[in-house]
Amino acid sequence: MAKSDRIGKRKPRSNTQKLRTPELGYYFIFTDTKETEQNYFHGIRDAIPSHLKNKLVIKVNRSSTVDLISQCKEALSLEPQYRIPWIIFDRDQLPNFDSIINEAERAGIQVGWSNPCIEIWFHAYFGTMPTCLNSTQCCDAFEGFFEKIVGHKYKKSDKQVYAALCHYGNEAQAIMLADQKYQENIRVGNTIPSKMSPCTTVHKLVEEINSKLGEKGNR
Repeated sequence: MAKSDRIGKRKPRSNTQKLRTPELGYYFIFTDTKETEQNYFHGIRDAIPSHLKNKLVIKVNRSSTVDLISQCKEALSLEPQYRIPWIIFDRDQLPNFDSIINEAERAGIQVGWSNPCIEIWFHAYFGTMPTCLNSTQCCDAFEGFFEKIVGHKYKKSDKQVYAALCHYGNEAQAIMLADQKYQENIRVGNTIPSKMSPCTTVHKLVEEINSKLGEKGNR
């Protein structure tokens, strides 16, 4: 029996030569939310230039937080094409937040986490990542900020949230700010995700996608 290959390539030995890696990449993203993260990444997918849409695929699936890793592994094993797996979720009040991150990394799955919630990453588009005690406080702060800048109320169900963030904010600046906050925590020895707040690693995925597209300024 052929040994298991890398994550996303668990196929019999006879089929391994049929696998191919797209020029830019095929991202398989799992999230535990009904709308917010899903709408955001669908927005990224829709913003990809038309001539590159077939070269970079972003597929978002929703699953419960506790099942993110197992569902991601299962889905990857069923597809014949190499995928770059990510799971996206928030700290919020999740008791096993750190253990999920550690387990995913051991399994070769990239993690885009946010503490306290993804709205802290959205804040970065507008040049700030305020300290918030919890996700409720973070969301309330972002709602006020968003309405003041964009001109209408923020809704988690907004399918145009990515377009609004890019139009009224600055994605390159957001990536720099998020990385700065992350590195600040690392420098002071604060390496436990649940203790790193405000902080996020979602920017790493966005930055990776942008680098592969090579034309962020035209998106």
